[in-house]
Amino acid sequence: MNKPIIFSIDDDPQVLRAISRDLKSQYNTDYKIISTSSANEALEALTDLKNSSDTVAMFLVDQRMPEMEGVDFLHKAIKIYPDAKRVLLTAYSDTTAAIKAINDVQLDYYLMKPWNPPEEKLYPVINDLLDDWQSHYTPDFKGIKLVGYQFSPKSHEIKDYLAGNLIPYRWFDIENNPEAKILLEANKLTNKDLPLIIYEDGSCAQQPTIRQVAEKTGLSPQITNEIYDVVIIGAGPAGLAAAVYGSSEGLKTLLIERRAPGGQAGTSSRIENYLGFPAGLSGSDLTRRAISQATRLGAEFLSPREVSEIRQKDGYKTIVLDDGPEIVSRAVVITTGVDYRKLEVKGIENFTGAGIYYGAATTEASACKGKQVFVIGGGNSAGQGAMYLSKFADKVHIIIRKDDLTATMSAYLINQIEQTPNIELLANTEIVEATGHNCLEKLMLINAKTQQQTTYEASALYIFIGAKPYTDWIHLDIIKNEKEFIETGRDLATYDSYAKVWKLKRDPYLLETSCAGIFAAGDVRAGAMNRVASAVGEGSMAISFVHKYLAEV
Repeated sequence: MNKPIIFSIDDDPQVLRAISRDLKSQYNTDYKIISTSSANEALEALTDLKNSSDTVAMFLVDQRMPEMEGVDFLHKAIKIYPDAKRVLLTAYSDTTAAIKAINDVQLDYYLMKPWNPPEEKLYPVINDLLDDWQSHYTPDFKGIKLVGYQFSPKSHEIKDYLAGNLIPYRWFDIENNPEAKILLEANKLTNKDLPLIIYEDGSCAQQPTIRQVAEKTGLSPQITNEIYDVVIIGAGPAGLAAAVYGSSEGLKTLLIERRAPGGQAGTSSRIENYLGFPAGLSGSDLTRRAISQATRLGAEFLSPREVSEIRQKDGYKTIVLDDGPEIVSRAVVITTGVDYRKLEVKGIENFTGAGIYYGAATTEASACKGKQVFVIGGGNSAGQGAMYLSKFADKVHIIIRKDDLTATMSAYLINQIEQTPNIELLANTEIVEATGHNCLEKLMLINAKTQQQTTYEASALYIFIGAKPYTDWIHLDIIKNEKEFIETGRDLATYDSYAKVWKLKRDPYLLETSCAGIFAAGDVRAGAMNRVASAVGEGSMAISFVHKYLAEV
């Protein structure tokens, strides 16, 4: 942790040397001493310090300076560091100004020059003020700071990316957090520049793209190998497992993810039926462990990068990225999983990212404190989301079309929901319309049996209404079923087009697609079980088939 700063400013070089010498001799062990003769330079430096999460414990400022008087400097400085102690260095003739400053800038002390001997006239004063400052001081957050509007889709996108990639950050709501306005003013920006991201090194970016954030945080590395043994597309549980097994078994392995690792499982607040974790674990924890394991074993990770197509020639697979670069690989494992199905209801699109979210969106849960929120969907993901939100919200309503949850949700989750007093099940119910001004404010619901319509106050809606496979980008002769899931193995033979595209003498391996050397695993595959453990199993099994394929080419 950086040392707190004692800032001294005096335009008289002799006085500045004296105060700097005395401060360093007594406080250099626990504090960083910064001295300058320019008030304007000091104000510019304060912005950089604030962005980099340094903290100022005390200002010692001369009253009579040519650029501005000491009191005027303190007026500006305390807007950036309102908790710093304020000491004015004065001559006898400045006493009146110093007394006035006690009210104007809540001056803590005015120190008469000269202060010899410092053991009697300087250190006791400074010690007392620093002791008081330390008793109220809480170390500032070290890491990325994000300033924006709570109900801004762009802010939500950045929060989701940072959280999904396990990057620590602190959120500053411009409407409710006074510190957010201080950060904005310190960087001479306005609300039009939001969202604003301030990195740990003190640099900042206005309205950054996800790609820019990735490059700055080191999550968008350059491709290092000319030819990979296996490229895995999608970093959900299946892709992460494939990366772990591929790299551990000596294959040159590259994992590509278009958003954040973990997939839908990565956003789960609690997975309670995963083998070996009797107390359960969060999706983010599982993701963190898997990414650490894969990279330690040598897998390379490219994110956020999207694959636009795969080409095949002479046994090699060329993976084309959305921004142009091409990657050559001997084998490919597609683990792109599924996307949440869109809710086609009036008003939903207007507030997506501004009170309406697909999936758990755990980054927004704290904003639901004491409010009324809704979850639509009857599967395990919806149940886990409702349980997590119940810790924050005053009331959580689960909207389902059926009579109850027994056909779609695990028994352990149903029991938990029934035992949670602030969760209410709205059965046989559908959403008619979502309304609001800048964000979601109300939901109109209808009971399918009685046709009675009811309007509820709603601070947030979380949507879990099923998913569709993410396969739109695939243009090869890869056979998909009527729901666009990728077919593999022996099931390929049931399609008329199979004989036209499969030209090898052997049959496709269990997880192999209709294009030899391209495999599919996890939720994107037709017939896959929608379970984390199943996806992990398929990802690891895909690597064994990759080995078999590579041995024959």
